Amino acid sequence: MRIITRTEPPVEMQDWRQILADSFRDGERLLSYLDIPAGTALKAGHPALTFPLLVPRPFADQMARGDRNDPLLRQVLPTGSEADASDLPGYSSDPLAERQTNIRPGIIHKYHGRVLMLAATGCAVNCRYCFRRHFDYADNRLSRDERKSALDYIRADASITEVILSGGDPLMLQDSALADLIAAIDEINHVRRIRIHTRLPVVIPQRLTAELQSTLSNTRCDNAMVLHVNHPNELTSLHGERLRELRSSGVTLLNQSVLLKGVNDDIVILAELSEKLFTMGVLPYYLHLPDKVEGTQHYFVDDKDATALYLGIREQLPGYLVPQLVREVPGDPYKRPHPVLA
Repeated sequence: MRIITRTEPPVEMQDWRQILADSFRDGERLLSYLDIPAGTALKAGHPALTFPLLVPRPFADQMARGDRNDPLLRQVLPTGSEADASDLPGYSSDPLAERQTNIRPGIIHKYHGRVLMLAATGCAVNCRYCFRRHFDYADNRLSRDERKSALDYIRADASITEVILSGGDPLMLQDSALADLIAAIDEINHVRRIRIHTRLPVVIPQRLTAELQSTLSNTRCDNAMVLHVNHPNELTSLHGERLRELRSSGVTLLNQSVLLKGVNDDIVILAELSEKLFTMGVLPYYLHLPDKVEGTQHYFVDDKDATALYLGIREQLPGYLVPQLVREVPGDPYKRPHPVLA
């Protein structure tokens, strides 16, 4: 009898949709995969676990085996700290008051000249500190008619020169659907820039497909992609290869991070992240002070420590590698730079 051996395609050739489908959705299973004893993660059914665990395997593969304090694991593993932090003063389910600017399904309009479109309501990874972990995505899923209405809203406001595709994660859309959406935005004459905010290529680098690159390199509008990388261990050689190709096709690549206790609240780590991003064609853009979201107190870095870290990386790096340290304050017309000593 002839035995047929089936082998998986090389990692860089694997389909991102299948990788996503095979993601970890159970904390104990993830811990077992990482050779970490059970008992750390909140179990399914726990009253505090209203925000489910979701971790793609490529992201898990960057975690240190046997280390329950791995900085990547700390970003995605639900623990008892979430339950302990669920009722603290000053923390809310909507810390940025986005309900007030969510003016129609799929549209958040906060700032002059730019509008945020919720192109997709799902993500490829559920980061425990997410400021939209309590967001009402059910009322913001866009049907075909609602998407047309959202585009009509943009067409009707000539002051909008930039459309930001966010979510969820806009790259959860299939390449063909994303291409159709970008083409529709590109036809609006007063829109000059399309910006995509995404974490998907960070946790599944195979998402940076040739089709996506072709779409973004063939528009009238200028295109930017803002990644979300918090720690240098999140980036691999495959990220570097795909990101440099995307950058060479004319897409501006930026990164925003969140300052997180126990993850990246360290001068050496932050400096290494900026250096590594630059080698891949990505410029550091924002370093966000964490938003006070219910269930996230254990990630909080106070202003004094944030200032010291920021001044430290300013001493270590040239100016173009230093992200802006910012806080988003509801009602402000822009993200507020954090005051630091000159």
